[in-house]
Amino acid sequence: MAKIEIYTKAFCPYCARAKSLLASKHAAFEEFDVMMNAQLRNTMVSRANGGTTVPQIFIDGQHIGGYDDLAALDARGRLDPLLNA
Repeated sequence: MAKIEIYTKAFCPYCARAKSLLASKHAAFEEFDVMMNAQLRNTMVSRANGGTTVPQIFIDGQHIGGYDDLAALDARGRLDPLLNA
């Protein structure tokens, strides 16, 4: 199964939706809460090519984007192949 990393903040509805979508696929993921950790947030922004909103999602090191990007991949049938790579 793919290595999934998701940068989040508490009480973020888009983060909750992204985690729910991944959970519905039985995909394990590592979550990084950037709310109170400036260094971790800087890492996220750097990895996400300047993206400052959450969630920021990475699958096998590839930047996917946020929840809308993840959901769009799923709608096009392109998420499952990434998760099962």
